[in-house]
Amino acid sequence: MSTANVLSLETVLVQQPGNIASDMDGEKVMLNIKNGKYYNLGEVGGEIWSAIAQPAPVSRIVEVIQQTFDVPAETAERDVLEFVHSLLTEDLVAIDSAS
Repeated sequence: MSTANVLSLETVLVQQPGNIASDMDGEKVMLNIKNGKYYNLGEVGGEIWSAIAQPAPVSRIVEVIQQTFDVPAETAERDVLEFVHSLLTEDLVAIDSAS
């Protein structure tokens, strides 16, 4: 089953260990120690990254993005699901099965 099929608003996500993130001019950049890749998460991605510092359901991440950037719920939901899917694909976050 692909990660796209398991992602829902109830899915709880958490950051994978082994990433060093820093703020640069309002955007979050990150180095993954395991694969040696740098990632520019941007402003919105940085907010999403911060929102999952502790295990959080996708619905909570959507709320944070909607409130922070004053966007409609549908836009926040679509963008968050797309972004966290890419984080899952890059193995930067994990689905927290303990929650």
